[in-house]
Parts: sequence; C-alpha cells; structure tokens
Amino acid sequence: MNFTVANEDCSLYTFDMRKLSAATYRHWDHVMAVLDVDYAPNGQEFVSASYDNTIRLWDVGHQRSKEVYHGKRMQRVLCCHYTPDGRFVLSGSEDTNIRVWKAKADQKLGVATPRETRAAAYREALKKKFQRMPEIARIQRYRHVPKMIKTIGHKRRIMREARQRKETNRRKHSKPGTMDHVPMKKRPIIKELE
Repeated sequence: MNFTVANEDCSLYTFDMRKLSAATYRHWDHVMAVLDVDYAPNGQEFVSASYDNTIRLWDVGHQRSKEVYHGKRMQRVLCCHYTPDGRFVLSGSEDTNIRVWKAKADQKLGVATPRETRAAAYREALKKKFQRMPEIARIQRYRHVPKMIKTIGHKRRIMREARQRKETNRRKHSKPGTMDHVPMKKRPIIKELE
C-alpha cells in the first residue's frame, strides 16, 4: 500500500505504509511548492497541482512526470482531482476557474471508428518497438513548458549540482565518519514517532 505526499520543496514523495523510514520514490519535476495530490481510480497514476501554474500527471514508479498541463491565463493551481472513471482531471486555480483536462492528452473524445482504433494501436506499437532509440526517447521526454518554469528549472538544476559538488567535497576532505551521507529519499523525514 503506497501513498504520496506533496511537499514545499517542489517534490512529491511516495511512501510504503510498511516502511516509513524512507520514501520509495521522489518525484521532482515541479519548480515551486506542490499543493495537492490525487490518485487515479486504478491506483497506478496520480496528478499533482503546484504553485508554478501547472498540473502534472505521474506514474507511481517513475520520478519524472509523464504529462504537464498549463494554460496561458491559468494562475497558481490550488487543487486537482481525478474523475471517478479516470478519463479526466479537474483542476482549480487562483483565478477562480475549474478546468477539465483529458487524462490522456492524445486520446480522442467520443466514439472512435475501427480505422482510428487500428491507427492508434499501430502508433502505440511503433512507440513500444522503437522506445530504446535516443531520438524517440527525446521526443517522448520533451514537454513544452512556459519560459518562467524553464528558467526556474534551469536555475534549480544549477543550484542542485553545486550543492551536490559541495557535499561531495566536504565528505572527501573531512575525517572518515564525521560526515554522514543522507540520501534524498530520507531527507524529508525529520523525526519518526511511535
């Protein structure tokens, strides 16, 4: 049994109920505080709402988001929710609007003809067959995000790399055993209570 918590450090942490001493996964694509999380009815996906004006869809076992939704006029997203059938995601933002998004962005609404169904299955088979090719992986990974999010993400990546270098150098140049390495998955846990 897993559950996911939102955090102000721009990350989401998935924990196993049987072992709460460390997170099993750390999801880290947001660039500002994450405010809300909701699981899909199938339990394998979840959606998160963030202060960075985006909502992101995640697979439970992956660290990076599979989809990102944002709108030109959408302000900070305060809440998100899956519909009971799992086909749509609802989001509420500071601009007092509730938006409805498709859970699978490329999925057609309405009834698909047999020809469209075969074409979609063929495209999925091609994606699966060539998923190891670097060009295909790059295309699948690419998500268009607003310029503000891209620049903040770039700055955060530079700061994270500098922090990691600093920590590595401190461990390297200090007495053995004085500097303990705490994995990122254990850092949000401050204290365990019985």
